[in-house]
Amino acid sequence: MTGVTPTVVTPKVGNIVIDCADLDAMAAFWGGLLGMKTTDVSDDWLDLERLGGNGPLLSFQRVPEAKTIKNRLHLDLDVPDIQLAGRHAESLGATAATAPLGDPAAPFRVWRDPEGNEFCFCTQR
Repeated sequence: MTGVTPTVVTPKVGNIVIDCADLDAMAAFWGGLLGMKTTDVSDDWLDLERLGGNGPLLSFQRVPEAKTIKNRLHLDLDVPDIQLAGRHAESLGATAATAPLGDPAAPFRVWRDPEGNEFCFCTQR
């Protein structure tokens, strides 16, 4: 193809997918934590609303194997108060993975959802 300029395609993130065993439990936890509703569900897949209203869908895929090691990707959730956010997450089934870390004036803390997937509450600046 002489004289043809290659077209660059910039992908858009459509979904952030979390593997899980129990779609209902994950929808209840993450939907409750983020104030998001389920938009689509099938036997092995569930979508919550788009992150930030126009971002990617937060999706869950049922898989047969359990989580065994630390996630290589996680969500950092900005909150005004990591202690208050942590208490809410705990009431939904999360467990703290660490004590508050980082700058004492703007700490973050690592948590685990009910299936052990890590996420962080980070102090908004």
